[in-house]
Amino acid sequence: MAAAAAAACVVALLLLPLAASAYGDGLGRAAVGVNWGTMTSHPILPCEVVRMLAANGVARVKMFDADPWTAGALAHTGIRVMLAVPNDQLARLAGDPRRAYRWAEQNVSAYLEAGVDVRYVAVGNEPFLKSYSGSLINVTFPALKNMQRALDKLGLGDHVKAVVPLNADVYNSPENKPVPSAGCFRKDINALMVDIVNFLNMNNAPFVVNIYPFLSLYQNPNFPLNFSFFDGGSKPVYDKGMVYTNVFDANFDTLVWSLRKAGVPDMKIIVGEVGWPTDGDKHANVRYAQKFYDGFLKKMVRNIGTPLRPGWMEVYLFALIDENQKSVLPGRFERHWGLLTYDGKPKFSMDLSGDGLDNLVGVEVEYLPAQWCVFNKDAKDKYKDLPAAVNYACSNADCTPLGYGSSCNNLSHDGNISYAFNIYFQTMDQDVRACSFEGLAKITTINASQGGCLFPVQILSASERVVPLRFLPTSFLILLMVVSILT
Repeated sequence: MAAAAAAACVVALLLLPLAASAYGDGLGRAAVGVNWGTMTSHPILPCEVVRMLAANGVARVKMFDADPWTAGALAHTGIRVMLAVPNDQLARLAGDPRRAYRWAEQNVSAYLEAGVDVRYVAVGNEPFLKSYSGSLINVTFPALKNMQRALDKLGLGDHVKAVVPLNADVYNSPENKPVPSAGCFRKDINALMVDIVNFLNMNNAPFVVNIYPFLSLYQNPNFPLNFSFFDGGSKPVYDKGMVYTNVFDANFDTLVWSLRKAGVPDMKIIVGEVGWPTDGDKHANVRYAQKFYDGFLKKMVRNIGTPLRPGWMEVYLFALIDENQKSVLPGRFERHWGLLTYDGKPKFSMDLSGDGLDNLVGVEVEYLPAQWCVFNKDAKDKYKDLPAAVNYACSNADCTPLGYGSSCNNLSHDGNISYAFNIYFQTMDQDVRACSFEGLAKITTINASQGGCLFPVQILSASERVVPLRFLPTSFLILLMVVSILT
């Protein structure tokens, strides 16, 4: 079965046309890529995801690791790739240059040889978040330097650049002067940031920043809603002759000012993450997400840029697919950033190709049987052990849609119980033992969805990993295709 799956991937990828970057590869129009995260209980087969990327004209992908299962699927597609070193590996890379060299050799060099168009290595992800309590401050810059030097030593430094994706909280403007020109890097890391940006600039590497207008709204109850979007519906901000009608431009230009003050006024900036979630908060819904993306993508197509940096931009939308295993410590919305639902379906119409077609292509998947697990109202002593049962279900599956302001917030008491039981049942691949709860639950073939609340049926997981294609000789790949045809 693994051989057949591998063969199917080979055939699918061989039939793909070389991808043309979204919006013309930045030739006159912005380069729009996507973030491909994999923190999900039921991943979709990577080659099917890559097929979808090609169908939508997406040719830039930012990853959060260097997993051969996903990265290997991007070989010979023409898609430009940003690999990543996870935060938990930064200390090892910082403490020993040889480890950085081995990482670069085993990942970057190997992938390039296999046909993966690697352009960047992200050293960590938002390592200076205040929630990390400074735990990565002393290791990030040494790890960055070791990685870039390893790339240089391998003869790859001109083609592949080491970068550090940073949250927009590394810079700010004072509360008494909240305008971009007053911006500078955070006081507690200012000296470190100056060193980092000068090192990046010296190596012709960009500053990668994650900007989230949604978070401005989420974190500040007094933030003007319309300033999050791009239709000019909010009171503008005036600053040194510049006019700001949305928070994205204001945030981006606050970074531009910070870079100027750090001595690198012309440094290239890449927006590593930008997007809007569709569930998990009162402002996280499909209507606002579609409004945000409609305005943002039109801005990218028109090559408007920002007041201080008009013109071409390189941005990565966050994220490609919902991830039901992400931490919800920042908020319940964290599992709902995807342009696509858990099963690869577009949440709303949008155009990633830049051709005005407004027909986002999804992914074809296989589903488990059409059955649901619901609350058994006929159970004896049905309320005795119910709190513990619901808590157990939601501790092991994704119940975030039940939260305040979320898509399933209006369910009845019994509806909430059924949702919890069903999502656990689906997460456990519909194992009949996962729909027992000591008699409190039962399986039904009647769709349990209610109103705007979807009771999902899980997809057939592709998590049974096959041998990464880049490690298979050509003769074996041909044999696999023959086996696939014969079987």
